[in-house]
Amino acid sequence: MNYRRLGNTGLMVSETGFGTIPVLQGNIPVLPDYFNLDEKDALAVMEHAYRLGCNLYDTAIVPEYGDAEIKLGKFAAYIGRDNIIISDKARFFGGSEMYQAVEASCENLGTIPDLYFVHQVDADHEEEVFGKGGALDALVELKAEGKLRYTGIATHYYDILLRGARDKRVDVLQGSGNLLERGMLERIREEPLFQKKGFLVNKVYAAGLLPAKFPVRTLIDFVLSYPISSALIGLGTKEQVDAAMSWNNRMPGEEIPSFEEVLSVLEKEYTPIPCDRCQRCVCLYGTEIHTLFRQYQYFHLGKDHWALKKLALGITESARHCRKCVRMPCMDMCPRKIRISQEIQKIERLVQEYL
Repeated sequence: MNYRRLGNTGLMVSETGFGTIPVLQGNIPVLPDYFNLDEKDALAVMEHAYRLGCNLYDTAIVPEYGDAEIKLGKFAAYIGRDNIIISDKARFFGGSEMYQAVEASCENLGTIPDLYFVHQVDADHEEEVFGKGGALDALVELKAEGKLRYTGIATHYYDILLRGARDKRVDVLQGSGNLLERGMLERIREEPLFQKKGFLVNKVYAAGLLPAKFPVRTLIDFVLSYPISSALIGLGTKEQVDAAMSWNNRMPGEEIPSFEEVLSVLEKEYTPIPCDRCQRCVCLYGTEIHTLFRQYQYFHLGKDHWALKKLALGITESARHCRKCVRMPCMDMCPRKIRISQEIQKIERLVQEYL
């Protein structure tokens, strides 16, 4: 295992981090169908990763991640608290709620977390999080009180990550990216501000879909080619741990696929939309174009029921706006010159057919 600096925190983290979603138990929306580990098995999988060099474990507050936070706390006590770095998070945007969440996390863990993130910050809650008395201010206060070591912002949106990179209150950032959805990672590499922050990347496997198309070592090696600190991988079996922790066993001369080569692999099964989720496209009517395209890809890659439900929430309205829009600034902004309006109409027909 190799290790990297976590920004200016002074911490050294393993290049592969352990995501705890698969070790939780219970009827939880984020729980993969194929995992439901009891405490003994969960601790055994986490220990196996530790023995292979993993020192970074990422979780979230109960009940969002079920009992994973509690299990991680027991693992920390078992393996030695000083031997691992705990990354935790909660989806609360106001200061009061976040303050209470961190206190609950400390109780569940039986210790203080090293990193604590405001989880899944989006445009609807951005001002509340960053504003006076918001969740970020609460994390700063909790840090001063010794209830966490470093503050963080976790989001799937580049503009919010950039705001976090500019904010002196933020120590660590967490975003998403992978071999297919690489646009945001490209923008992060181009912006020097991100080099001053620790950066964790999730969704490396694209919700578990890409390992069926590409070797795990290629997927992890790809994200680690960017200026990040660690790749967070959801792990639920010792076999998955072995695969994730041996990412650097790539064969000599083996190249990481270009975006075009990735598309060519996907084209064997369906017609992919050539969107890398750079998030430069802006819709006058508020449609998150890159998110629609992502759900379309996930539908064809195997998350059909889940992706279809997401698409059905607003595709009719988005397609209607596209049909009446004459300016189409989104197409001017798209570096890959995707015919956005036509793709959205195609997605609408897909949803109508399957629903």
